[in-house]
Amino acid sequence: MKQEKAKKFGMVIDLDKCTGCGSCMVACMAENNVPFREDESDKLLSIAWMRVYKLTNGKSFPDTEICYLPRPCMHCEGDHGHSPCVSVCPATATDYSTETGIVSQIYTRCFGCRYCMVACPYHARLFNWWDPVWPDGMEKSLSPNVSVRMRGVVEKCSFCFHRYQLAMDKAHFEERKELKEDEYQTACTQACPAGAITFGDLNNKNHAVNKMVQPDHKHGGKPKNPKAFRLLERLGTNPKVYYLSSLEWVRRSGDNYLKKEL
Repeated sequence: MKQEKAKKFGMVIDLDKCTGCGSCMVACMAENNVPFREDESDKLLSIAWMRVYKLTNGKSFPDTEICYLPRPCMHCEGDHGHSPCVSVCPATATDYSTETGIVSQIYTRCFGCRYCMVACPYHARLFNWWDPVWPDGMEKSLSPNVSVRMRGVVEKCSFCFHRYQLAMDKAHFEERKELKEDEYQTACTQACPAGAITFGDLNNKNHAVNKMVQPDHKHGGKPKNPKAFRLLERLGTNPKVYYLSSLEWVRRSGDNYLKKEL
């Protein structure tokens, strides 16, 4: 029996197109039942699987340049298929799928030690300090495909994995083994008004994400496209989220070694 080629779902975010509007953050929260507090002023306690950061070249007006950088979970592959968070979890509450390349989070196994949060260099994991309390009537609008997390567990971006399961179910009923590129898309990808986010299978040469970054799978997926980069590349976490930028200072700041100009 011929073995099917493993998938590596990943994301490409074009920072030249991103306007920092935050639509991806809102779509992510709505799609994945991300809880919120009545007072969101303390950002250390707020939860957002997708965060948008503001970067600047550090120069004064009129030479100032601004860039916005959305940051979901990187779904690192690391060495031998283990991301930093997977390697330290004592409860096996998080795992790396060799079939999809997605790092999962199993809430019912998590007991809140937060080792994964310490291990993650991207601060992509968040701890639930409280049980979610929804305004009257809002619980009726929650997604039935995503479980609501309880207090005391860690949560993170899942690349909307429930959408992959639904797409695979549909393909199974239609007696298909492969998904079309547009059948499995994340909420943030579809919500971006600027079309800055692209999602697909990095192993599939017909998918847009593969064509945009041209990943070198023999060298940990490093991009061949000179405009493409990954955050903290030198750590060797092999993340599946790539960024595109025509600005050199943006690409250099992605690995945190931007030199200050005198």
